[in-house]
Amino acid sequence: MSKTDQCLVVDAHLDVAYNAVILERDLEKSIAELRAHERRHPPRNPRAGIASVTIPALLEGRVAVIGGSLYAAPWSKSHPEPVPTYRTPDEAHQLALDQIDYYRRLNDEREDVRLLVDASALDEVLASWETEDPQVGIFTVMEGADPIRDPDELPWWVERGLRGVGLSWSAGTRYAGGNARPGGLTDEGRDLLDAMADFHLLLDLSHLWVDAAFEALNRYPGPVVATHANPRAFVDSPRMLSDDMILAIAERGGVIGIVAYNRMLDPGWRFGEPRPPLARMAQAIDHICQITGEAAFVGIGSDLDGGFGIRATPAELGSIADLHKLQGMLAERGYGQDDVDRIMSRNWLRVMTDVLNAM
Repeated sequence: MSKTDQCLVVDAHLDVAYNAVILERDLEKSIAELRAHERRHPPRNPRAGIASVTIPALLEGRVAVIGGSLYAAPWSKSHPEPVPTYRTPDEAHQLALDQIDYYRRLNDEREDVRLLVDASALDEVLASWETEDPQVGIFTVMEGADPIRDPDELPWWVERGLRGVGLSWSAGTRYAGGNARPGGLTDEGRDLLDAMADFHLLLDLSHLWVDAAFEALNRYPGPVVATHANPRAFVDSPRMLSDDMILAIAERGGVIGIVAYNRMLDPGWRFGEPRPPLARMAQAIDHICQITGEAAFVGIGSDLDGGFGIRATPAELGSIADLHKLQGMLAERGYGQDDVDRIMSRNWLRVMTDVLNAM
């Protein structure tokens, strides 16, 4: 397949700033250059694995828009990290601030990266792919809301470019329970949803405990998605989405981003074993289409380099530049070009445009 035959890709969840700021990876290098460097100088957290995402790789793979996360890892006595973590809201705030400032620097210093603060910025990014100077647009979503020290602080974050919020990560936050720590919404969580509604921000249900997710879905009037979450029909875990939750998100016009992590695609897979085929990811996409009855509510949220390296992803992925291979696999399953385009990019562009039009 030639480059001109490839769809544009939107990947709704990538920890780009975390990799650059916390792991100190130079994402302006090519994949080959970064890997060669890390063979001599491993990243700060050796569990990060072999890198699969850089800015040149995004451009090579026609990844026109990414959901750039802001992720601060909580401190854990039982699982200590060799990288900065937080114990207090102030520490979480600083970690996320450093990351959004990284996105802002990319916007200021590189002509091929654009922070998506409004709909006109998104239009210009998409138009750039019709030229010889394409750009990658970054739609910023906070993964776990502890960096927002108080709901009253949300306008400050929006001014800096924040366009979506996930209330919790797996370990939970003071706003809501997470998939590894059961709990519903807290009073602060409800206040934060009210503040988010004032800006029509994207609400990301990924990682929320099921009770918190359903309450948030019923309470929040704005756009609701799961940027990176796979069907529970594939792996039975609170981290995944039940068919009921998939339908509830679809009923709100939301989108679910399928993760390219083997342990979220195959319950029996373990590190060091042969990598399952990329067709498993296409199966997960198809499951959501079958449950909802159409191809309007699913896309990609690969989470590549989200705490696991390329060896923990499906076999046909050499880097993020290979996500386009899903296009042919979906066609083989009988999806027409219009539906393939929706899955690869247009579903996410629809909800992102909805948010950006309100800015």
